[in-house]
Amino acid sequence: MTIANLCSWTTGVYLFRRAILTGGAMLLIALSAMAQSDSAFSLQGFGTLGVARTTTDNVEFVRDLSQPRGIGKEWSGLVDSVLGLQGSWHLDPQWDVVVQATSRYRYDQTFYPEIAWAYLKYDPTPNLSLRVGRLGTEFFMLADSRWVGYSFLTVRPPGDYFWYLPFYSIHGADAAIAVPLGENVLRAKAFYGRSNGQIPLADEQWDISGSPMVGGFLEYQLDAWQVRASYANIQFKHDLPISAVMQKIIGRGTTSAEAAFLATRNTRTHYYSVGVVYDQGPWQAQLMLNHIEQGSNALESSDGGYLLAGYRVDQVTPYLGYSWVRSRQDVKPLNSLAAYVMADSHSDQHTTFLGMRWDVAKNLALKAQWDAIRGDSTSIFPYRQDRRALWDGSMDVFTMTMDFVF
Repeated sequence: MTIANLCSWTTGVYLFRRAILTGGAMLLIALSAMAQSDSAFSLQGFGTLGVARTTTDNVEFVRDLSQPRGIGKEWSGLVDSVLGLQGSWHLDPQWDVVVQATSRYRYDQTFYPEIAWAYLKYDPTPNLSLRVGRLGTEFFMLADSRWVGYSFLTVRPPGDYFWYLPFYSIHGADAAIAVPLGENVLRAKAFYGRSNGQIPLADEQWDISGSPMVGGFLEYQLDAWQVRASYANIQFKHDLPISAVMQKIIGRGTTSAEAAFLATRNTRTHYYSVGVVYDQGPWQAQLMLNHIEQGSNALESSDGGYLLAGYRVDQVTPYLGYSWVRSRQDVKPLNSLAAYVMADSHSDQHTTFLGMRWDVAKNLALKAQWDAIRGDSTSIFPYRQDRRALWDGSMDVFTMTMDFVF
C-alpha cells in the first residue's frame, strides 16, 4: 500500500467516522437518556473496518448492487466498512421497540447514516411474534444480517449468491411462528411491505421505493442442522432510467418501442431459495441455492449458490468455499441498444474463496480472504465502470477486515 493509497484510505475512514458521529451522535444521546431512565432499554452495536483490492482496473468490484462505485487495484476501505447501532426497549413481556441505524457506502456515494430497522414487536404467545414498521428483508437465509460481519465466517457474504439482493429493508409487517417438535423446532414466517431506497445505475438512480414485496419461509431446526426454504417477490413501481443512461453513453435516449421492450414498471421478480447450515463442535458448513426469475426483458434470470466449510482450531477458523452464478436471456433483443442494456445484467462465473478468521478477543475478529473469480468475458454484472473490450472475466480479490460487536 503506497503513501497515496494510505492517505486515500485514511480520508475515507475519516469521512466514514464523521458521518456516523454526526448522524449517530444524536441517536446515541437520545437512546442513552432512555437507558438511564429505564433499565429495560439496551444498546448494542456492530461494525467492520475493511480494506480490499483486486487485480484489475477493467471493472470495479462491489459488495452488491447498492454500491455505485467499487474497487480496483488500489487498496480501499470503501466496499466493506460499516458501523451500526441498535437500541431495544423492552416495554413489557409482550411488547418491544427496536431501532437500528447504520452507516455504510450508499447509492449516493456517501456514508450518510440511515435507519435500517425501526419496528414495534408484539408477542401474543411465546411461539408467535408480530412486527410492524421498517423491517430487514429475509428473501434468502442469513440475508437480514448480511452487514453484520462478525456474524459471518467470511469477510462478506458470497457475492455470486447475494449480489442480486439489493433490498435491505421494507416498510410493512411480518408474522413468525415457532412449533416445537420434540427437541426440534419448526419455524415459519410471512411478510408483506413496500421497499425503500435507490439502486445506482451508471450516474442515475433506479427508484425502487414503494414497490410491494411479499414472501416468507419455512425452517426446520434439527440439533446442529438448520434447513430453510424461502420464497419472495417484488413488483417494481418504476422503470429503470435506461433512456437517461443511454443518452450519456451513445448520445440518444430510448425510442417508445425500446422503452416498452425494456420496461420494469409493474413487472415482478421472483426469488426462490433453499439453505442448509451446520454448526457443531469445530465444524461449520453452509450450502445455499437460489433461482431468480425476472419479469422484465431488461434483466436476466439467474441461478446461483455457494458451498462453504470451516474448521475451528482454538481461536482460529480456516475456511474454504465455492460459489457460482449463471444468468440467461429469455428473449431475443429487440435491437443493438436493447442487447447492450440486457448484457448489463449478465453473469456467468464461479468463485473459489479461501480465508481465515481469528477471534482475537470476545466480540472481535480479524479476517483475511482471497477470492479467485473466474468467468466469461461477457460476465459483467454487477461490476461498475466496466471496460468491456478489455475485461476477460477473471480477477482476484484480496480482503482484510476487523469485525466487532459491542
